[in-house]
Amino acid sequence: MPPLTLRIRIQLVIFAVVTLIFAAAMVFGYIRLPAMFGIGRYQVTVELPRTAGVYPGGNVNYRGAEVGRIKDVRLTETGVAAVLSLTSGTPIPADLDAEVHSQSAVGEQYIALLPRRDSPPLKNGDVIPADRTSVPPDFDSVLDALNTGLNAVPHDDLQTVVDESYIAFGGLGPDLSRLVTGGGRLAAGARENLDSVLTLIDRSPPILNAQNDSGAAVQSWAEHLATLGRQVQDQDAAVADLLRQGPPAVEEARLLIERVRPTVPILAADMVSITQVLLTYQPGLEQLLVLLPQGAAVAQAIVLANRDTRQPYRGAYLSLNLSLNQPPPCTTGFLPAQQQRAAVLEDHPERPPGYLYCRVPQDSPLNVRGLRNLPCVTRPGKRAPTVAMCESDDTYVPLNNGYNWKGDPNATLSGQGVPQLPVAGVEYDPATGAYTGPDGRRYTRDDLAEGAGPPENWQSMLLPGG
Repeated sequence: MPPLTLRIRIQLVIFAVVTLIFAAAMVFGYIRLPAMFGIGRYQVTVELPRTAGVYPGGNVNYRGAEVGRIKDVRLTETGVAAVLSLTSGTPIPADLDAEVHSQSAVGEQYIALLPRRDSPPLKNGDVIPADRTSVPPDFDSVLDALNTGLNAVPHDDLQTVVDESYIAFGGLGPDLSRLVTGGGRLAAGARENLDSVLTLIDRSPPILNAQNDSGAAVQSWAEHLATLGRQVQDQDAAVADLLRQGPPAVEEARLLIERVRPTVPILAADMVSITQVLLTYQPGLEQLLVLLPQGAAVAQAIVLANRDTRQPYRGAYLSLNLSLNQPPPCTTGFLPAQQQRAAVLEDHPERPPGYLYCRVPQDSPLNVRGLRNLPCVTRPGKRAPTVAMCESDDTYVPLNNGYNWKGDPNATLSGQGVPQLPVAGVEYDPATGAYTGPDGRRYTRDDLAEGAGPPENWQSMLLPGG
């Protein structure tokens, strides 16, 4: 025998390697030799009322993927027990349902495992009871029922059924084709999103139970809807008129919205501020709404004097006594009299800086509804002239208890002291020598008027005129 060359040896080695690869693939992939000895697998028993066509070697699916095989099917006292050999690499929740399905029209039943909720995984020796299993109806029973139904149809009317069916579906081939194609796409999409669909199914019982519990409310809603439908039917002419006039009205509304669109953001921004104010003063608004009917009743009682009585009608019971300057106007906290403007002036200068309000004690009879007595909404029991003082721990401090002006309005709320000026300069009328004093009264000095002679001595400058 001639010696083997190097080329032949290399070919033999390559052939041996390929043979080993194919043999391993045959043993581990097709024959599944480790699984035959139970390596990497565990067994679970499924109790079924009948075989329903399952057979040893059938598939076991979980979420659409194959996870094992049916190892054995044997009879029991209550039905059939199918032993499943499942792979250990796929954790399957123990709380599940087992259903028998047909993989094709000619049979090929398999068992589908459908989890109910998250739970510990199945383990070797677990049993899925019969109350958690379902099998398809017996095909022979289906055929018998179909045969019975066909026999119940009179043969003379069967031709009528066929003719009417042709009239109903005749010419709808493309539509039916699109319907079938759409159904196929829908089924394919559901299969691609199987996890989401299963999650939806698992979480639907609470919603369905809530709908079931609210059956009375749904029935009442249906009755109200039926009442509404009858009313619409009774008002058919008005509804038709509304439908005719509705589109022009909607178009006018659209044009109005287009016209006001530039100002809507400004209005919305202003409404935000107004809404914040209304929310802040909500208790006060509620109190106003409570007192408004009583106030209206009092006003009606005033203007309806002596009604339904034997007394002569004399009109409203109102007092016409004039209470002038009782109490006098409050000037404390405002501009001094020298800086006050005459009422006859018609111009509108800028407002002086600072807070100007009647700054007397809060229990003073002057200006009792003044700014100093505004209630703090967020601090019940506290009254202050500003929101900042309401929100802080500061308390209101009056300037004085009198009626005359006192204090610098620019410093009243700044924490500064009240300046007390011993000497004040005022403007006077050079023609008459008249001027307004700090108390708001008018004074006249003859020596200040035009034509008055010079003072006799320097001491006369310190004496009052006249």
